[in-house]
Amino acid sequence: MNILLLGSGGREHAFAWKIVQSTDCTQLYVAPGNAGTESIATNVNLSITDFDGIRDFITSNNIALVVVGPEEPLVKGIVDYLQSQPETAAIPVVGPSQLGATLEGSKDFSKRFMQRNNVPTAAYETFTADQLEEGLTYLDRQSLPIVLKADGLAAGKGVLICLTLEEAKNSLKEMLLDQKFGEASSKVVIEEFLTGIELSVFVATDGKNYKILPEAKDYKRIGEGDTGLNTGGMGAVSPVIFADEAFMAKVEEKVVKPTVDGLAKENIPYKGFLFIGLMNKDGEPHVIEYNVRMGDPETEAVLPRIESDFLALLHGIGTGTLDSYELKISPDYATTVVMVSGGYPGSYEKGKVISLPDTVQGAEIFHAGTGRNENGDLVNQGGRVIAVTGKGESLQEALSNAFTTVKGINWDQAYYRKDIGMDILNLM
Repeated sequence: MNILLLGSGGREHAFAWKIVQSTDCTQLYVAPGNAGTESIATNVNLSITDFDGIRDFITSNNIALVVVGPEEPLVKGIVDYLQSQPETAAIPVVGPSQLGATLEGSKDFSKRFMQRNNVPTAAYETFTADQLEEGLTYLDRQSLPIVLKADGLAAGKGVLICLTLEEAKNSLKEMLLDQKFGEASSKVVIEEFLTGIELSVFVATDGKNYKILPEAKDYKRIGEGDTGLNTGGMGAVSPVIFADEAFMAKVEEKVVKPTVDGLAKENIPYKGFLFIGLMNKDGEPHVIEYNVRMGDPETEAVLPRIESDFLALLHGIGTGTLDSYELKISPDYATTVVMVSGGYPGSYEKGKVISLPDTVQGAEIFHAGTGRNENGDLVNQGGRVIAVTGKGESLQEALSNAFTTVKGINWDQAYYRKDIGMDILNLM
């Protein structure tokens, strides 16, 4: 079949890498793609929010399956749009409806969904600019630290953990009055701070059936030792040793089942991936957030562990036949180290020429913010540039393979964290 994959990051390169391994893949198009996807698929110069252009491309290229990688087109309603067009209404799409995507598009919506469906999560209240005084009073009654979340999409950076009451109050004012995160912080969720160990659980669902994919732990902070500013993600590890069989059984029973059942019960069309950010608090799962797509860079650690046909999984999601898919997971470890442009997540220079190693062993190189300059050289075009995933029978071997490969990749001002996975290694 011909497939159209929307997106341009490391997640999409990993998707493309896995899709083209399937014998059912005739032709893979990636819109807009990056310098990594161009080597294994056909990049298409289309914006992920050009819905008319996407529709026209689908019809003129005999596309049999559409896979939506990032959250923006989902939140803006790409699935509903394609289903409303006569030319594309019958084409299966991997991605939730616009209403389903609101689980990520609005933190307040997702928290209310969790409450209605008895999904364990932190206590919270939501405030707008008109309710600033009530928000400040609410903060007076809370224990510290406290979490402030921009309600809307903020590229993974709209969450603040405030250690003092003064910091929390100033941050609330900045978010609501000064629009620190733009329109995303026109509403702010103030949330109880949960202590424990974080992990990400990924679920594929066709709206009725579901498959739980390998779990992962990601590293959000720019600095080693989890210090500094939040980023889109600096690395990931899968599997996670503290997510044992007993804990994952609780996740399925207390989180996954009520979430999927709740979507069906509330008539929220959902055929896609569900990323569940969890806190393991004293052996009990609590949901921190939902995302309505695969995470990045967790995807780069999760997909290499899937041994079964990934395209068949995608097709099962899109066509509502996921119950017949047999998911096979490798017991090996996969560890991802993200290389970023110097200055990220703040300002950074683009156009730096990147050199890659001639040979790679025990690892995969996934492109994220890469492109070509006028001379055809590989250059950085974004903050997160390259994700390197090492595999191994042990965590140590996977990390060694990842970091050995990372050391062979160079460009001016490249930066990466050298402590990815070390916290888990110390627990073993």
